[in-house]
Amino acid sequence: MNSETSLVSLDGVEKRFGAVQALTGVSFQVARGECVGLVGHNGAGKSTLMNILAGTIAPDHGTIAINGALQSAYSTGRAKALGIRCVFQELSLCPNLTVAENARVFHPALRGWNWRKRAGDLIRAKLDDIFPGHGIDVTDHISDLTIGRRQMVEIARAFTITDDPADLVILDEPTSSLDAHTAGQLLTFVRRVIAQGTSCIFISHILGEVLSNSDRIAVMRDGTLVANAPASDFTRDRLIETMGGVHSALDDTQAVNAEMSRSEHPIVIQSGTVSGSTQLELVARRGEIIGLAGLAGHGQTDMLLALFSKASTDASDAKTRVAYVPGDRQSDGIFKQWSIAENISVRSLSALTKGALLSLQDEAALAAFWKDKIKIRTPDPNNPILSLSGGNQQKALFARALASDATLILMDDPMRGVDYGTKLEVYDLIREEARLGKTFVWYTTEMDELKNCDHVYVFRNGSIVAELNRHVISEERLIEASFAGAA
Repeated sequence: MNSETSLVSLDGVEKRFGAVQALTGVSFQVARGECVGLVGHNGAGKSTLMNILAGTIAPDHGTIAINGALQSAYSTGRAKALGIRCVFQELSLCPNLTVAENARVFHPALRGWNWRKRAGDLIRAKLDDIFPGHGIDVTDHISDLTIGRRQMVEIARAFTITDDPADLVILDEPTSSLDAHTAGQLLTFVRRVIAQGTSCIFISHILGEVLSNSDRIAVMRDGTLVANAPASDFTRDRLIETMGGVHSALDDTQAVNAEMSRSEHPIVIQSGTVSGSTQLELVARRGEIIGLAGLAGHGQTDMLLALFSKASTDASDAKTRVAYVPGDRQSDGIFKQWSIAENISVRSLSALTKGALLSLQDEAALAAFWKDKIKIRTPDPNNPILSLSGGNQQKALFARALASDATLILMDDPMRGVDYGTKLEVYDLIREEARLGKTFVWYTTEMDELKNCDHVYVFRNGSIVAELNRHVISEERLIEASFAGAA
């Protein structure tokens, strides 16, 4: 592609963070009216490259050109004025403000009398355009919304227009907290705006989405661009191979635990509703992997929190120890001021304590073991947790739960922003731990992940409306149950 005719052209971009070389001579272009899929494992350099394009960090070397004009004093304000928008994986909404007020923060042009109504009308119209039936009120405070709805607001806000254009929108894991129906609405909208001349950079670890919705795919590995070709040149296997990943070897014998290894006595029984009337019950036995499905925000997280409370306070079964892996790692997961090692070991303090003191040697050994086992990309577990990419932060949360003495592990859509290769490794770990007797209750918005589960409960309006054995799970059955209440 000719850099002079590209909407965006990055040439020879390099970036180093201390001893880590994040980008090495990356050249990357996007044409007008093009959707470029950008893929690679966690830590490959994708987010760093996009932060440079969005103006949030400056490159050490290299050039940035927008519409053929070299940029010498590039910043977030300059990028926005030139039509560059970004929806980052770590959402940037102000939680103490309403949906309308967050639109005003993004658009300073919305000033003067009655600005709140105009801001509300602007964001409501875009939410209606992208996500029909979204159920979000512009007077809602962001802190009161689920992570899926917060993601919907952030996406809609990125496509709203006042005085600055929206020529290129960077979507970093935009469907990671959306259910299949809502993700489909977004992807349909993206193809529509692409046809109208807007450009998009689409970053996702859900490879089917990238292959189906991109015009061109760029693959990054270890801070370099290793492939750049039309999407039609790639298959799923070739894309995984180019990323340097592994192929899934999932089959029926690997996906489920041997029936003989499970206890017939259920360790978890929870009413199938969080709203009042009793219908189906959630039952989990030792060594099972239980999936929670359905449209986002229909009671799955409430169920997990109820299970956590029950397991934490129920004295009738002292053997049930519980750990929780959140999907919203920034709000509910990591301790931002702590090291990687401290974040991993915090759930295992009793096992690491000798006398009245914490054994720093044992803590370091635990962190080093899980760093290698779950492949957390860091030269030193004593580095701050925020030195990790988002996906590697999520690995640390998995390590925290799996390293603990918990026999029941609750997972709230925990694969958000985790790369494909790591997902396969984590699936193997979950199945391995289940075979050893741990029980998992796993809410996920990804169909492929439900194939790892023994049973799946489908939620609608706060209640369980269907129970499916993994052998009969299909996207059609899940959608039917989600909307009609019958499988």
